Amino acid sequence: MSEEYYQGLSKVISLENQLDGNKQIIEELSTKLIAMKKRAQEAEGETTIVKGIGMNSPEMKALRAKVSELEGTLGSAQDINTEHQEYNGRLQTRLTEVEDDNKKLSKQIQDLNNRRQFGDGTH
Repeated sequence: MSEEYYQGLSKVISLENQLDGNKQIIEELSTKLIAMKKRAQEAEGETTIVKGIGMNSPEMKALRAKVSELEGTLGSAQDINTEHQEYNGRLQTRLTEVEDDNKKLSKQIQDLNNRRQFGDGTH
């Protein structure tokens, strides 16, 4: 057999070894890709379950009910606040009237005292 034959055979063996190595790498990557795809699907499934349970759980339903209740209370609190403001406005008006009346009464008392002083002959 000739030297060319052995060189060709050596090349074929080398290429066959390279192909076997590449085949092994491809098989390992394929296995890893399949495992990663499975993990991604499991994670997506778990996320879906968590979202579904989270939004429909008794805790979330109770929280939604509490929020609705508080929103209703807030409306009542705003109504009460408006009523208090109106009441305070009326009280302020009445306080001003009472202060004016007190000033008038004080003036009348002062006038009466002044008349007595002038009427008793001391001036």
